[in-house]
Amino acid sequence: MDRILNWFKNHLSDPQVVFLALAVVGVLFVVSYAGTMMAPVIAAVVVAYLLDGLITRMLHRGVPRMMAIWLVFLGFLFLLTGITFGLFPILYNQLTGVVQQIPNILASGQATLMTLPSNYPDLISIEQVEALIAGLREGLTDYGQDLVTNILTGAASVVTLLIYMILLPILIFFFLKDKYLITGWIKDLLPKENQLTLSIWGEVDVQIANYIRGKIWEILIVWGVTFAAFAFLGLEFAMLLSFLVGLSVLVPYVGAAVVTIPVVLIAWFQWGWGSDFITLVVTYLVIQALDGNLLVPLLFSEVVNIHPVAIIVAVLFFGGLWGIWGIFFAIPLATLVHAIILSWPTDPRAEGGP
Repeated sequence: MDRILNWFKNHLSDPQVVFLALAVVGVLFVVSYAGTMMAPVIAAVVVAYLLDGLITRMLHRGVPRMMAIWLVFLGFLFLLTGITFGLFPILYNQLTGVVQQIPNILASGQATLMTLPSNYPDLISIEQVEALIAGLREGLTDYGQDLVTNILTGAASVVTLLIYMILLPILIFFFLKDKYLITGWIKDLLPKENQLTLSIWGEVDVQIANYIRGKIWEILIVWGVTFAAFAFLGLEFAMLLSFLVGLSVLVPYVGAAVVTIPVVLIAWFQWGWGSDFITLVVTYLVIQALDGNLLVPLLFSEVVNIHPVAIIVAVLFFGGLWGIWGIFFAIPLATLVHAIILSWPTDPRAEGGP
């Protein structure tokens, strides 16, 4: 007990450290327990934070602030409208088509699986193959139907549509317009002993902004290139599959491996073991290689490198807490945690002090 009390005394005696700890705990509490209720506000803050970078660049080029805000905001509205009424219906229709094709895909794979007992009689039997096929057919079909139903139910919710189509743009506009007023109000509420917190935020702000904007560009580039390649080769459900490939960059290392499965399965179901299938797979692997070895170094050259194990742990931890938002911000949050650890005051006696 004395050791614990001494640790608190040595590490939490500084008011700035206490404020930093309370700030971190407070943010985690709000996001974890009030995240559902505050989701539109949190989403608006995130989007406004991203759009503010475009406004800052326009200000550096001499564009008046209000003009820059309106140009960026109207561009965001145009993009949001296009995604809602242009992209989502296409993705939903193709997802429905994939779900309807699951039994046919399994039926095509059944012939291949049925050759396993004759080739490897000591390892697998016909009964095991039939049980595997039946389980896969039932599980995948049910999962696909549930997925489509959940998406349709969520999209058809009038309350959800009103909140995200009306309230979200309004919040984003006022966050952009009254940025300095809001930040000044927040600073007035903070205690004067907050230099440590401001210092840590200043260190990670640029890195987080660069990472998020770079990740968005990576998603768009990978998505666009993959869609062009899939459409040129004539792959079915090209928009849906390329969209999944673009989103897969949110989960480093694991995302690319997971999304490869539906791409390869649909290509095999469409063409079989032919030249078209091989061309598609090779093209897909080339895109993945260019993304990892060319695009990522170009977009994230200024971002602090984090060990792959730390990245996977961050994705699993924050993704488990906050879903897709946690996955998207896993690496920035890991960077923030790393900065806090480095800036946290240490025990003077451990450093040879009095």
